[in-house]
Amino acid sequence: MNPIKFSEARHLLSRTGMGVEWKVLQQLINQPFREEAVDQLIKTYSPQTPNPPRLTPLYKMDRLNKAGARGKKVMHNVMMRENDVLKKWWVKQMLITTSPFTERMTLFWHNHFTSSLASVKRPQLLLNQNKLLRQFGMGNFSAMLMYLTSDPAMLLYLDGDKNIAGSPNENFARELLELFTLGHGHYSEADVKAAALAFTGWGVNHATGKFVFREDLHDGGYKHFLGESGNLNGNDILKIILKQPRTAEHIAEKFWKSFVNLERPNPRVIRQWGKVFRESSYEISALMSEVLKSDVFWAEQNRGALIKSPIELMVGTMRTFPHRSLTTKDIMHTSRILGQDLFDPPNVKGWEGGKDWISTQSLLIRTSLQQKMSRDANIRAMARHFPKVSPDVMKQWLLPREPVLPPQHRKGELWYVQNLMFDPGYQLA
Repeated sequence: MNPIKFSEARHLLSRTGMGVEWKVLQQLINQPFREEAVDQLIKTYSPQTPNPPRLTPLYKMDRLNKAGARGKKVMHNVMMRENDVLKKWWVKQMLITTSPFTERMTLFWHNHFTSSLASVKRPQLLLNQNKLLRQFGMGNFSAMLMYLTSDPAMLLYLDGDKNIAGSPNENFARELLELFTLGHGHYSEADVKAAALAFTGWGVNHATGKFVFREDLHDGGYKHFLGESGNLNGNDILKIILKQPRTAEHIAEKFWKSFVNLERPNPRVIRQWGKVFRESSYEISALMSEVLKSDVFWAEQNRGALIKSPIELMVGTMRTFPHRSLTTKDIMHTSRILGQDLFDPPNVKGWEGGKDWISTQSLLIRTSLQQKMSRDANIRAMARHFPKVSPDVMKQWLLPREPVLPPQHRKGELWYVQNLMFDPGYQLA
């Protein structure tokens, strides 16, 4: 058992939450050991979807879509309005949730099992997908994979509903293998073709928004996939994929990139994490526990080794200092400009993240954002929530590493905090 220090509790909270809330930080410090702090944090995960917004029923959207040019125009207007409703709802949940870990993991899986409003054109389906991500976000990956591959939003996004016997569409099968499970280089083109045939007939009832299997459009022939042969269907393909050690290791690599650092993962560590994941029958909580209790996670050189996404930067600041310096509309607009448009990742690979968040233009926007959040009126409002601690503790709270230019606290507390927020280290997690 390893005793937990202030800087370590801060590191854990920064990597798994939204911001570093002082009150939550104190709760973690009250856990005597790192391992107990990790266990306590994982227990905060909630699979429930909080107060989902009311959106137009799918049967009405389908009716409009079939009502000629005028109906399509009305449908488009409804869709655009409800896209904003859905995005604002998620931003609000990130701001008010009592379990920021839940939102962090939902965002992680949203970036893994990608779909977009721009392609699916049905806000209700993306809300349903978000519910699934929350339900399984710290549950069983096998079950999650089964549900997400037959999820209507996913099928529409990856043309799975167009995959029929006699004219197979390989988009869904290719992304399933390359992005969701095995990773590039761990399957053949023949495997993609076989998987595509196995998933023929999977579709969506547009009026109900439910998955349907159309047997008359399914290829019932013999298939050979990853060394196994037979009259394979989609579920058979998923079971074969889950037998591959590489599947667990691919997810472990994604966890490394999101929770450890941006460098190439250590193969030995990934094999160990993958082994734990497989032996737990793909329980995500088991993998998360292994990651957060590992020496590599706690290594000092990995603190401040990640770059905050636009959402983490804005929502995190507003949770660290409980003051609404930005509106949900501000957050939506700015995150879109900075490249992180919720429910609308740039492509099926999602947001690359890491160094992609930083460019000459984005740094200017981030600096302007920091100025807006910490201008005099806002910083004075934030000050009501400052803990009564020494400047050194304040620095340890707000930054993951020593500041580039150490600010002089003699000029006053507000000036000191403003300078900490403008330090390049504030952009890091």
